[in-house]
Order: sequence, then C-alpha cells, then structure tokens
Amino acid sequence: MVESWFSTLKQEPRHQQPWPSRHQAELGVFDHIEVLYNRHRPHSALGLRSPLEYEHQEAPIPSNAT
Repeated sequence: MVESWFSTLKQEPRHQQPWPSRHQAELGVFDHIEVLYNRHRPHSALGLRSPLEYEHQEAPIPSNAT
C-alpha cells in the first residue's frame, strides 16, 4: 500500500522536478500530504467525499430530538 502511495506522490507534477534543497523537498512533501492529499482527496469511508466536505456537511438531526 505504501509503495502505491509513493508512486502516486512521485507522479504529481510538482514532484517531477529537482528540488533546490532537501528542506524545500521536505516542505513540498509535507504540503502535499497535509494540504492536498489529506484535506481534498475523496475517501471511500466518507462516502467518496473529501474530509473537508465531510466536516462541512450539515449534521443530521437525531430522530429522537425534541
């Protein structure tokens, strides 16, 4: 599973060019994981919604609410 993820990361356009420094590469990978991948990628466990979409959906009203 991890090998598949790294393959996907390496295919991203911004990861196709050499980085000027190791620090910038680390920041680029962090940005990809935390900003793009984790927040915007659809997840099957969330009904193919991104975590942001899932968090901003209206909360269902419980049926026993009075």
